[in-house]
Amino acid sequence: MERSTRVSVFESDKPAEIQLIKSKLDDANITNAVENNYLTFTTTPTATSLKVLVKLEDEKKAFEVIDAYLQQNENQ
Repeated sequence: MERSTRVSVFESDKPAEIQLIKSKLDDANITNAVENNYLTFTTTPTATSLKVLVKLEDEKKAFEVIDAYLQQNENQ
């Protein structure tokens, strides 16, 4: 079984924002996964950092999709 390298293309502590990015990547047919990491350096033990991961070969396309989304939201 071939194992592909996955890279983080977006991080947030807001699940709704992560879900939006994940949806945009799904719409662009980019396979992605969400990784959930506890932030150990914060005072709140429940704080988490969510990461959206994609295959290394999809990284450039994923950044284009995310950049377009972020620019669209910035202009609103």
